[in-house]
Amino acid sequence: MKNKTKSFAVACCTIFLFSVTFGCKNKDSKPSEAESTEVQAKAEPDFKISLAQWSLHKTFFGVETMDWENFGKTLKESPDDLLKGPDPMEFPAMAASYGINTIELVNTFYFSKGDDMAYWTEFKKKCDESGVTVGLIMCDALGHLGDADTEKRKATVENHYKWVDVAKFLGAHSIRVNAAGEGTGEEVAKHAVAGLKSLAEYGATKGINIIVENHGGYSSDGKWLSGVMAKVGMDNVGTLPDFGNFCIERGPDGCKNEYDRYQGIKELMPYAKGVSAKSHEFDAEGNEVHSDFLKIMKIVKESGFKGYIGIEYEGTQLSEDEGIKATKALLEKVIAQL
Repeated sequence: MKNKTKSFAVACCTIFLFSVTFGCKNKDSKPSEAESTEVQAKAEPDFKISLAQWSLHKTFFGVETMDWENFGKTLKESPDDLLKGPDPMEFPAMAASYGINTIELVNTFYFSKGDDMAYWTEFKKKCDESGVTVGLIMCDALGHLGDADTEKRKATVENHYKWVDVAKFLGAHSIRVNAAGEGTGEEVAKHAVAGLKSLAEYGATKGINIIVENHGGYSSDGKWLSGVMAKVGMDNVGTLPDFGNFCIERGPDGCKNEYDRYQGIKELMPYAKGVSAKSHEFDAEGNEVHSDFLKIMKIVKESGFKGYIGIEYEGTQLSEDEGIKATKALLEKVIAQL
């Protein structure tokens, strides 16, 4: 009986040790790379919401109506004079107040700060304090990357260098540029390809993407811009499809030649490294009246894109604060429906 009891005890110990060794994981052991990837894939949603700083341009400029005729002149001569509202240094905290933790900067709010690394060190500190990261920097008023004049185009490319450097310092993935120029569509495309390639070569040394938004003129023609992307053919060059910027030509009474936005989004998405959810007005159900957000986001999803959808409110019926909240609510609703 003693021997049987002893044998039974040994058997139980053996089974216990086997279950501990093979049936359970040590609480201090690290998951395998495959397990980590699987957990991350489950935790990471396909789409996240970011906030474009232009949504608050009236707030930072401190005006309800912009004097666009003198804007460019003031921007070049005394850019800080344009800032009559809150300090743009506070944008990270403002974004965080909406429950948004990734921001898209606009260089015109920091036009005098491009080379001021002390400023950007402080800005990065503000981001860290607010739990906010910078996704991209939208760059304007630096010249035409599609300029026919070789020297002017070269100067434009070099004007972007400091913003590439700032993007790198802040941990952004891209700068948004404009593929503009004078001439026929074929001529501007040729020169824009040259300008983008040149800038992208510099961007590649910093690990920064150069992305083009449909932003008026030829760039608002989806076929034209996707054609430029195909000719550039560089991994760090892409697009920033905007839901609403498809006006190719404006007249005194508004847009006189508008490209189909849904076709344009479809053509630009294969090259997208970000998406801009432009909004203006909303109906009683909270839907944007100019763009079918659900239809567009289905196109975005079908393209295979995964990443940030940036709120860019430009309406007049709602305040900027209300417009940001309305756009965020609409995006959340639409993303849940996908």
